Amino acid sequence: MNLLAVWLGKLTLLALRLVGRRGNALPGLVVEKVFPRFLGRAMARLPEGVVVVTGTNGKTTTTKMVSTVLGERLRVLTNDTGSNFVRGAITATVEHASWSGKLAYDVAVFELDEAWAVRFVERVAPRRCLLLNVMRDQLDRFGEIDTTARLLGRVAAATTGHVVLNRDDERVAALATRTSAPVTYYGVSGELRELFPNDEELYGGPVHRSQLPAVVELQTLPSASHPAATLRIDGVDHDVLLRAEGPHNAQNACGAAALGLSFGFDTETVLAGLAKVAPAFGRGQSFDVDGRQVVLQLVKNPAGFRQTLRMLDAGTPDAAVIAINDDYADGRDVSWLWDVDFTALAPLPTRRSTAGTRAADMAVRLRYDDVAVEEIEPDLEKAVRSAVAAVPAGGRVVVFSTYTAMWALYAVLQRIGKAAS
Repeated sequence: MNLLAVWLGKLTLLALRLVGRRGNALPGLVVEKVFPRFLGRAMARLPEGVVVVTGTNGKTTTTKMVSTVLGERLRVLTNDTGSNFVRGAITATVEHASWSGKLAYDVAVFELDEAWAVRFVERVAPRRCLLLNVMRDQLDRFGEIDTTARLLGRVAAATTGHVVLNRDDERVAALATRTSAPVTYYGVSGELRELFPNDEELYGGPVHRSQLPAVVELQTLPSASHPAATLRIDGVDHDVLLRAEGPHNAQNACGAAALGLSFGFDTETVLAGLAKVAPAFGRGQSFDVDGRQVVLQLVKNPAGFRQTLRMLDAGTPDAAVIAINDDYADGRDVSWLWDVDFTALAPLPTRRSTAGTRAADMAVRLRYDDVAVEEIEPDLEKAVRSAVAAVPAGGRVVVFSTYTAMWALYAVLQRIGKAAS
């Protein structure tokens, strides 16, 4: 590994920390500009190569699941800060390398944005990839959905060892023809299929039930009477208690399990890893604020928001805050909010408020679904404090937020509350 590149990245990272900035992308950008071949050479030293996890929804949590499962047997390098561009992978590499330039890991697991995943595989051929789904997301960046599918196809084509695909997303399953590597699938049972709509189904299309064989298939979702998810692995059903809640995370667990099996891991090892996975950053993280539970949930497109709203089925919160920003990382175009069905919020005895730079727009959107809003407060901290103050001690506040709002809220909640263990 290039020692000068490691030192440059580490010193840049140290300088950013000294001035109080996160800086998860800048060190990688600096190293990339000065040493453009650094990443490829560093990854070539890993015995098990690189795993790329990409798709529209679920990348961060699934990457954490994959990393934890593989961590049962291997030393895993991952970009767990949420910086999912090439520069984020470079930053993770230089940060975790020793000052002598040694990278003491067996495998790298990188979450990558759909477009940046293509740039990554132009530099590094992944040994394995896990392709999750294709949904309409940030149309100002990606354009139409078939464009995004083509991006994932280029990742599959570059993968040399093994490709894991979501069989229930027809666009993703079709990518099996784009690779010469072995392919396996994961999915959900026919009984659960309607709960996990692909893009066409989300807008009223007929439900597609794939006949492709799945090495891991979700059989049942966690419930109040049976809190474990049931995964069928190689024809045998196994219960696993997932700390990362929500039906979408049970589906993500199937993808992570299928990836773990591609390494030759036994079922017990895979399930043990899945059971250890705590919620990823901003994806169901819980904080105690003045004796109230505040749960932070990322939302960024219609499909993801609809799935996240289903967490309300498990229990009605005392208050709900919907925080919508429209910065570049969120997507400037927030018209996607009109494709989310908010009617389930209307009958709930829940205090509802909106926040963020598009707080007023969000309130108007809710009004069209007959959802009353008690407060419109663009300031994120004020909105959360107001919601907390309005509910009784022991109550629960759920905050649905876009990406940049999530980072700001996370900082607020760390300051005014305490993260749940």
